[in-house]
Amino acid sequence: MAAKTTSSGPENPLGPSFFRFLKDLKAHNDRAWFLENKARYEAEARDPMLRLIAAFSGPLASVSRHVIADPRPSGGSMFRIYRDTRFAKDKTPYKTHIAAHFPHRTMQAGGVHGPGFYLHLEPGGSFAGGGLWHPDPDSLFKVRQAIAARPAAWKALRKSGLEIEGDALMRVPQGFDPAHPCAEDLKLKDFYTSTGFTNAQVLAPDFVDQVTAACRQASPLVAFLCKALDLPF
Repeated sequence: MAAKTTSSGPENPLGPSFFRFLKDLKAHNDRAWFLENKARYEAEARDPMLRLIAAFSGPLASVSRHVIADPRPSGGSMFRIYRDTRFAKDKTPYKTHIAAHFPHRTMQAGGVHGPGFYLHLEPGGSFAGGGLWHPDPDSLFKVRQAIAARPAAWKALRKSGLEIEGDALMRVPQGFDPAHPCAEDLKLKDFYTSTGFTNAQVLAPDFVDQVTAACRQASPLVAFLCKALDLPF
């Protein structure tokens, strides 16, 4: 039997019904079922996630006061449950995970593609981390310029144990030296790192502390990215 986990930080508002709802949604991913169970979604998934985001606001400020945790149900940190199926082969209408992004305050409106932190909750696939995902071409160029100009700082990130992930080009992009000591990372199109959680960890009393620790671990990468984009961190 696992030892009980205690927490000195904010209370975790997520309960066992959170994952039960997501498992049921995955098994019945259609509009009729969702409409019948919309009250469950709001009570068991949406509202607890919004309370978690609110509880995370203070701890997140201890990582960076320039990153926002916004608990508004619309236009805040939490992503919509509805999938955009217009160009997708998978036409199931609902996401089977609950997620939130915590963007830099200067990029709040379009922050999903700016530097910040992210939380993804899914049965058997939860994680938190930070970085830069699918940046616009100008931001991507600035990050590559920063890596090329500050190879020692970038290598220090790598040596710290951070596993930096992202889609990558086959070749070093035009305008950068293929023989550069960080050539492999100059191919990256995204720059992010993450920490995984078990279902039990997500439901533990100290989960807000765990998310804070994951974001703090990712913060050197986010700080590097913010500096590359002339943003405070």
